[in-house]
Amino acid sequence: MKILVLNGPNINMLGIREPGIYGAESYQTLCDKLEALGRELNIDLEVRQSNHEGVLVDWIQEAYKVVDGIVINPGAYTHTSIALLDALKAVGIPTVEVHISDVSKREDFRQISYLRAACVKTISGHGLDGYLEGVRYLVEGEAK
Repeated sequence: MKILVLNGPNINMLGIREPGIYGAESYQTLCDKLEALGRELNIDLEVRQSNHEGVLVDWIQEAYKVVDGIVINPGAYTHTSIALLDALKAVGIPTVEVHISDVSKREDFRQISYLRAACVKTISGHGLDGYLEGVRYLVEGEAK
């Protein structure tokens, strides 16, 4: 099984950016946790991050018929990107949307997720562990 984990803008700044909201753990810590989970589950797991919407769209399109599932934290693009929604709908790959913070308890604009319509599950407010939950959800076949 192959899972692609995509991260949008500013996720690379974990541990630096608003640690009261996003925690003190670094982006490298997130990558290390995901790599360890991939080994534990014996799956091919790739983690990528970009601050550029078009790059994320390209990666989603490149995943077509290549990966079995996507875990995505689109960052601020959650609330603005119809392009990411359209890319996810086009490829039809089971996708889990992840948010480190509990977006339901934040600013009004964070209540809107354009991507949610193309996702099989949303995990919000579980910190970095939300990514691990998303991967496990896809691997355990609950998304099918």
